[in-house]
Amino acid sequence: MQQEKVIIIGSGPAGLTAALYTARANLNPLVITGNEIGGQVAITYEVENYPGFPEGISGPEIVERFRKQAERFGARVVQDMVEEVDFTTGSPFTLKTQEKTYLAEAVIITTGASPRRLGVPGEADFVGRGVSYCATCDGFFFRGKDVIVVGGGDSALEEGIFLTRFANSVQIVHRRDELRAGQLLQKRAFSNEKISFIWDTVVDEIAGSNSVENVTLRNVKTGETRPLKIDGVFVFIGHIPNSSLFRDQLEMDQRGYVITDLIKQTNIPGVFAAGEIQDPLYRQVATSVGQGCSAGMSAIRWLEEREALVATGELTR
Repeated sequence: MQQEKVIIIGSGPAGLTAALYTARANLNPLVITGNEIGGQVAITYEVENYPGFPEGISGPEIVERFRKQAERFGARVVQDMVEEVDFTTGSPFTLKTQEKTYLAEAVIITTGASPRRLGVPGEADFVGRGVSYCATCDGFFFRGKDVIVVGGGDSALEEGIFLTRFANSVQIVHRRDELRAGQLLQKRAFSNEKISFIWDTVVDEIAGSNSVENVTLRNVKTGETRPLKIDGVFVFIGHIPNSSLFRDQLEMDQRGYVITDLIKQTNIPGVFAAGEIQDPLYRQVATSVGQGCSAGMSAIRWLEEREALVATGELTR
């Protein structure tokens, strides 16, 4: 088994920031990326609200900068997937990936959250054939087409505005009669001639032959349903924390978010969590960076205290 001081599970802003801090403490952290490096921000077209970039910066570019900075100080980034963890026996903890088994004295979990699905007939059948959860990834394929965006928060409007670069029209379907998005985004969306809104409405079904051709909409106030001819459905209705790997080992809230204390430690000493895996409220690059910093610094201090106990004979490895 490969032994490590610190393993960071996940490679978004929180994970790469934790890697930076632990690397600068000469802990030579190992970052296990998961399916792809960068998390949600890596598929974000433009980040306009991260301090220090007044002109904005693309999601992939900011992730690359985070990675390079962490690697400069000795962090190692490997593309692999953690499939099993054992926190029950205390440090060192066992982690099994698709390729290796590791022992880690400290673990920082930054596995983030995944897009929530509608759960309606036809949705799963047309993923990749008209149903998408990432406008940045798939917008180009809808050049000159008509699409709907489901949701009313910041993500829905950001992605809807981005889609107007390609689509002929973008209709935003929201189950309420007012948006949850920030005022600046609302102003930009309302002033965009390609964007229109369908209020008090949900999608009941997605249908087509080889690709999406239409959806069934239902007004939540009247119950009336109607078909809508459409070429694409983009869904932005929230996220689900990627915490199933840690179920029955770490304390979580009812929604599955990992519970941490003020120093980002979980209920297991030596296991920390940062970013969207434990943050259902803010979910911003800036807050994830701050949380990754806290988790990294806490892991450093925890390991220092552990080394001191080993040195005095109060703890054996």
